[in-house]
Amino acid sequence: MTAQVISGKEVAAGVRAKVKSAVQTLPSQPTLAVVLVGEDPASQVYVRSKVRLTEEVGMRSLHHQLPETATQAEVETLIADLNADPEVDGILLQLPLPNGLDEASAIEQIDPAKDVDGLTEASAGRLSLGKLGLRPCTPTGCVILAKSALGENLSGKHVVVIGRSILVGKPAALLFLAENCTISIAHSRTADLPALCREADIVVPAVGRPEMVKGDWLKPGACVIDVGINRVLAPEKGEGKTRLVGDADYESCAAVAGSITPVPGGVGPMTIACLLRNTVIAACARRGWDGVGSF
Repeated sequence: MTAQVISGKEVAAGVRAKVKSAVQTLPSQPTLAVVLVGEDPASQVYVRSKVRLTEEVGMRSLHHQLPETATQAEVETLIADLNADPEVDGILLQLPLPNGLDEASAIEQIDPAKDVDGLTEASAGRLSLGKLGLRPCTPTGCVILAKSALGENLSGKHVVVIGRSILVGKPAALLFLAENCTISIAHSRTADLPALCREADIVVPAVGRPEMVKGDWLKPGACVIDVGINRVLAPEKGEGKTRLVGDADYESCAAVAGSITPVPGGVGPMTIACLLRNTVIAACARRGWDGVGSF
């Protein structure tokens, strides 16, 4: 068996196209404000990509950068100003923050109505209660990718989520549960993890351990949505060179799975696409607009 490759780039392009179409129906442009603190190179790349894609779908992007030396009070004051700005529909605080700053405290300052990353306690509470709200972007992307491979109806599928983080593992489990899936959340103390995975229709590795999930862990035909992104040494490319791999051993898993996301090019592109989607949802909810359509 050779697995179908689930192209996150293609699925994300489809999500962005729906966002662009929705934006064109709205009375004015939704606005996404991105807050970057410090000079982390990876964060700067992510922010530039988010700004570019926000503008490509017809939304307005505001980029606020604070220096590495910014205090907790300065970060939270900026967030308060954005909360109070009626033109701002979504606020994204780029993580990680520099050492010495309290990420959890800063996130909690974001108005839940503008929490397009879905990370505040209010957003998490609404998700756990099954109420309408803004959902975390990466887990939402995982569900959309699974549907792209298996069809819109995931009801009855057994999903094993490997990892219980508040950023991916727990919300992913709740989002698949909302699709009427049966959920197992695995972690470092799970007994006989390979055996549990072999029972799953969908496996979602999200632990940050390079190539941990092997092909013989899978039920033939299973769907693998690999959230992991790990940089490992690649001596075959030259001394000191590296490459990106997921939490699943791609070659052995692709030989058994029915479908699988690559790394890179799988879950990653979906995160930004779902961020843009959330911004439109937030704008419509805040302003009483009816433009979400098929979202």
